[in-house]
Amino acid sequence: MFGHTIKDQLVAFTLIAGGGTVLGVVAVCFSPFPAAGAWPYLIASALLHIGYQTLLMRSFSLGDFGQMYPIARGTAPLLVTVLAAVFVGESLDRWQATGVAVASAGLVGVALWGMRSTDTKPQWPALLAALATGVSIAAYTVVDGVGVRESGTPLGYIGWLMILQGSLIPLYALYARRSALIAQLRPHARLGLLGATLSVGAYALVLWAQTRAALAPIAALRESSIIVGAAIGAVFFKERFGTPRIAAAGLMVVGIGLMLRTS
Repeated sequence: MFGHTIKDQLVAFTLIAGGGTVLGVVAVCFSPFPAAGAWPYLIASALLHIGYQTLLMRSFSLGDFGQMYPIARGTAPLLVTVLAAVFVGESLDRWQATGVAVASAGLVGVALWGMRSTDTKPQWPALLAALATGVSIAAYTVVDGVGVRESGTPLGYIGWLMILQGSLIPLYALYARRSALIAQLRPHARLGLLGATLSVGAYALVLWAQTRAALAPIAALRESSIIVGAAIGAVFFKERFGTPRIAAAGLMVVGIGLMLRTS
């Protein structure tokens, strides 16, 4: 949604990261200090988040947002299922596993259908960057799932995570744009702060949920935001929702239903 107003991706990511850092400072002032066992995960997660943001910007520069983003987000829950089983010892029942697969298929399918319906040839560098982004999402999801459980404080965990990860992109932007950066940020400052607030708030809820449920279903439910974003685009920005997005929404609803069903 913020991409409709902030066309410069480096400016957008700088505002989100910088705003997240400010919110992180506020959060740690009102939360306990994370337990010692959480800090290796916090550091690893911060590095993975920075890698994710870099790969995401690269994906957007190489390919179409509407195709690359669903591929990146849609592959992540399937990878989380595997990683959580291998490294955390979590296993899903047959309904949950099927639900994760169906929801992921809907998200990836909308991107692949977009290529088919527009006769767009596969953009292999962009696709590889999107898939690498999906791997990074899965990696930080599992790392954070373990780390937040070790921390004893979801609010403190995300506060320190935002502080650790939030400074690198603004520092790079300052190096790349120098004195021009402030003038480029100023027109979008309020929108950027809003984006940072929504992003941090949403991920704080994800971290809290990860302390109470298996990682893979939470990861798949999180990615339903793609469909919500498409609906917002259709309502507020008059974008065409289209058959692929309707089909993806249907598969997402079916997947959620399967994940919530008990064996």
